[in-house]
Amino acid sequence: MQQQALASRIGRIGVWHGGLGRIPAATARRVAAEIEELGYGALWFGEGPGTKEAFSHAALLLAATGRITVATGIANIWGRDAAAANGAAHTLAEAYDGRFLLGLGASHAPIVNLRGHTYAKPLAAMRDYLDGMDAAPYEGPVAEPPPARVLAALGPKMLELARDRAAGAHPYLVPTEHTARAREILGDGPLLAPEQAVVLETDPAKARAAARAHTRFYLELPNYVGNLRRFGFDDDDFTGGGSDRLVDALVAWGDVDAVRRRVQEHLDAGADHVALQPLAADGGLGLDQLRALAPALTGS
Repeated sequence: MQQQALASRIGRIGVWHGGLGRIPAATARRVAAEIEELGYGALWFGEGPGTKEAFSHAALLLAATGRITVATGIANIWGRDAAAANGAAHTLAEAYDGRFLLGLGASHAPIVNLRGHTYAKPLAAMRDYLDGMDAAPYEGPVAEPPPARVLAALGPKMLELARDRAAGAHPYLVPTEHTARAREILGDGPLLAPEQAVVLETDPAKARAAARAHTRFYLELPNYVGNLRRFGFDDDDFTGGGSDRLVDALVAWGDVDAVRRRVQEHLDAGADHVALQPLAADGGLGLDQLRALAPALTGS
């Protein structure tokens, strides 16, 4: 089964890195090569307002590495039409021995509106986009197996679509309780690869300050807030960058063992793969955290 092969290829631990889209290409290449050398199985990156375009960015990172899977986390479906995404995914998968993984997402109203589109009915938009990809002609060489796709899925209906029309789901900004619920909806087989933000800092005040600097932006986006309400969080949790209870649920902080325990909670809840996002208080790349975590999580 394609999903099982995909899970085996990317391994249990990867890296999600939002900073790669804002740094020079030469630096990004060095970072990607080091993340691969540290033993992480996949390198996920985002596509946000003002960052590098997803597919050209993926090509840059694939060219700088030799083994690691490079995954869009996510490519915004409003950023290009379905035929272009289909052709780009096939091109990268064939050129780089199947190391490209396509993560697709419907994004959020403020981001979509900035592009000049109207954000409405994201589930229907994603379904139509997948239909367009499946119907798009492609005459170039095709990798074997063909490129896999996963969906940025939070709510039950998008998770069902990820189950039925993709290789699985890549949830972002979720507590471990979401992982358990996602696995129930996906059932056995489909890939479940949640993102997990981390801060290697044992001082609670410093750790939560770094966490809030990260969560503050996302708590202004209704999709994330609505999803978190499903798990018992309320208005009081969403102010000021997030309550202690909320940031502790979304960001694993403490020593290496504390992060390892959170990763294990996701795995025990049904995740196949956990993508660690290092949060650096100084706005850096967090490589020191990835180096410290690698021996406990990747065996490197």
